[in-house]
Amino acid sequence: MKRLMVYLTAVLLVLVLGVASVKADEIATPNVEAAGAVLIEAGSGRILWGKNVDEQMAMASTTKIMTAILTLEKGREDDIVTVSKRAAAAPKVKMFLDVGEEIRLDALLYALMLQSSNDAAVAIAEHIGGTVEDFCAAMTAKAHELGAVNTVFETASGLDTDNHHSTPHDMAIIAAYALQNPRFVEIINTPHHHATSNKKTYAISNKNRLLNEYSGAYGIKTGFTNKAGHCFVGAAQRDEMHLISVVFASGWGTKGREQKWVDTKRLLNYGFDNYELTQIVSLGDEAGVLNVTRTRTPQIELFYNGELVTAVRKDGEDIVVTPYFPYEMQAPIDANTQIGEGRIYINGEYFTAIPIYTASSAARHDLKTSLEKVVKAFLSIGSEQEIEIILPEF
Repeated sequence: MKRLMVYLTAVLLVLVLGVASVKADEIATPNVEAAGAVLIEAGSGRILWGKNVDEQMAMASTTKIMTAILTLEKGREDDIVTVSKRAAAAPKVKMFLDVGEEIRLDALLYALMLQSSNDAAVAIAEHIGGTVEDFCAAMTAKAHELGAVNTVFETASGLDTDNHHSTPHDMAIIAAYALQNPRFVEIINTPHHHATSNKKTYAISNKNRLLNEYSGAYGIKTGFTNKAGHCFVGAAQRDEMHLISVVFASGWGTKGREQKWVDTKRLLNYGFDNYELTQIVSLGDEAGVLNVTRTRTPQIELFYNGELVTAVRKDGEDIVVTPYFPYEMQAPIDANTQIGEGRIYINGEYFTAIPIYTASSAARHDLKTSLEKVVKAFLSIGSEQEIEIILPEF
């Protein structure tokens, strides 16, 4: 991972990192046929390339990413799920579960994510949420909590309804969150899984071709409906950099089925060819000095209480970290107190902020506090009790 050199402009208190040697538009952009697409660096969420990234679109079975992660968070994998009539009646793709069949929740998760079984999605939703509708409401609430505010889930399977939609960017946000769960990653990378219910034995195979066709690939989910077209959310890692790709409506029919893989590989190639993971701010980096009045400690050093690691163009970009904090504050000030933030701009656009904290404390020292100390010391003579003296302001 690359660590950028930091230059401090004392007058403006601006940190300037790595001046770009060429303009951003001089790198050839990927030829992606999908109606909507995005490529992000997973850790920071930085968008590296996009097309209609905030356009609300049908997302088909990529929906199941949220179905799975919510189930892992709310359910127990060894739960026994009883299949309802509604679940058994779900359309293909399906496991062909029977009404009344009893099967472990983890078996349904494998069927959901490896072969996109719609009956598994309904059975999961009813088991976790009570009803499909309540489970979908929880899915939507979780999406909004993550910042995917342009997403509404009306089915747990991804089958089309009038208001079931997401955006490429929202789905990338959801995918990045799901990939933080090791069990989720384990499931989506399983080539084959065998499961047994009280009635049947199931052989479940992973349908994600990217796992075998792209170096470093480790996810995530295919999707298709007549409304959404062929969709795919992908993930790949090379060295320390994790990229997430989303393509919606790469086409229909045989051509669209193949195009989603082509679009995905072009997006990932663009990211790995042109970007590298770079440390912009490290935890504990100096952020400046705070002037303090009414104290014997006239200055306190400040530090960044956080870090930023993200993908940066290999040929350089304009990255500026600007500290914002008061020029002067009155004591008392405690150590490890947030008093500002460092705002980070990439190529002139605001990206994120890192909190700025005090590295030490500054006790109050003025006439009032000095008198309080004297009075307290005098009154405490011969007393074992703690006495607190607070004089009026003057």
